[in-house]
Amino acid sequence: MRVRYFAWLRSRLNRAEEDVAVPAGVTTLNGLLDHLITLSPGHAAVFADRTILRAAINQVFADLDSAFTPTDEVAFFPPVTGG
Repeated sequence: MRVRYFAWLRSRLNRAEEDVAVPAGVTTLNGLLDHLITLSPGHAAVFADRTILRAAINQVFADLDSAFTPTDEVAFFPPVTGG
């Protein structure tokens, strides 16, 4: 699965995206985050506070309880404001 990172998440992980082998049974964004924090100390630090994260599945905003399929593209980013 392609996982993309934006803004400070990208900077702290030192990558814009990565292909992630999602374990069987992981079907929600919260489950994906549970998996991502096991990949490295950097991932654990970036995803420690989920209240400051936003997500999208196939470029559509999604709650962290939202389900995805293995062929979807998931993105994580901080809250955004207009102005």
